Amino acid sequence: MGKQKRVGIILAGGTGSRLFPITKAINKQLIPVYDKPMIYYPLSTLMLAGIRDILIITNSNQQSQFKNLLGDGHKLGISISYETQEKPNGLAEAFIIGESFIDGNSTALILGDNLFHGTELISQLKQACTQQNGATVFAYSVSDPENYGVVNFNDKGQAISIQEKPSNPTSRYALTGLYFYDPSVVDKAHKVKFSNRGELEISSINQMYLDQNKLNVEVLGRGTAWLDTGTHESLHEASSFVRTIEKRQGLKIGSPEEIAWRYGWINKEQILRLAKPIIKSDYGKYLERIASETSSSKIFLNQKYIKD
Repeated sequence: MGKQKRVGIILAGGTGSRLFPITKAINKQLIPVYDKPMIYYPLSTLMLAGIRDILIITNSNQQSQFKNLLGDGHKLGISISYETQEKPNGLAEAFIIGESFIDGNSTALILGDNLFHGTELISQLKQACTQQNGATVFAYSVSDPENYGVVNFNDKGQAISIQEKPSNPTSRYALTGLYFYDPSVVDKAHKVKFSNRGELEISSINQMYLDQNKLNVEVLGRGTAWLDTGTHESLHEASSFVRTIEKRQGLKIGSPEEIAWRYGWINKEQILRLAKPIIKSDYGKYLERIASETSSSKIFLNQKYIKD
C-alpha cells in the first residue's frame, strides 16, 4: 500500500420501510429530494471533503440501479466501487464489508439519506480529513434528541459520553450520519457486538474512540443545515429546503458535476458533455450555465474552493 489517503463510504442499504409504499419499487436513496436523487447529496458531501475514492454499499437486488445512475464515477473525475449489505445489520458493518476497499486508509462514512448544507461546511470537512489519528464526528442541536445518538459535553465543551436514543436525553446534540475515522476503525468494527436492537451500532465504535480520548466532536452551527430524509415528513421538508435555497440563490445544492468542475477534476468540455443529454431539464441548463463561468470563479457556499 502506498501513501495513506482518505476514502469514503456511502451506506445506502436497508429496506426503507418507513417510506413504504414508495420504497417497495425503488431504493430510498434513489428517490428525489427536490430536483435530484437523494444519493447525490451524501456523494456531494464526500466530494466537498476532497474524497475521490468512494464505496457505495447497497442491498443486492437494487445495486444495478445505482450503477446505472453513477457508473464507476470516471465522468466525475472520481472512482466509485460497490458492495452489498445482505441484511440491515447496522452501520458498523460498513467497515467490515468495506475492509478490502479501505485497505488500511482513513475513512469517512456517510449515511445515504443525510443532507448537509452550510457556509462553514467545506472548511469543517477539509479539517476532518486532515486528522490522521482518532475520529471526528459531527453534532447538531435537534428538538427531538431521543430519536438519535446523543453526545454529552462537560463544562469545557469536551465530549464525555454517548447515548443511543435515550428516553431521557441530557443533551440536545445529536450525532449526525457523518463520521471520519483513522485506519483502526476496521479493527474496532470487528469487536462490536450486536446490540439489543440486533444491530452493530456505530455508537459502539464512537465509544471506543471516546474511551481512548481520540474522539473529536465538531458542533455544526446555526449556519449549517442537517436533514435526515428517512420519513415522508422529513423528505418533504428536505425537498422544500433545497427548493427554497436554489430558487433564491440560483445555485444548486448537492450537484456532483458542479463540485467536480469547481475542484478541477473535470474540465469545461467534460461538464458540457454531461449536460448535453439532459439539456432539456433545468439541471442540464444549470450545468451548461456554470460551465460558462471563468476559471477564477471558484466560489460556492461563500467559500473558495481549494484544489487538492
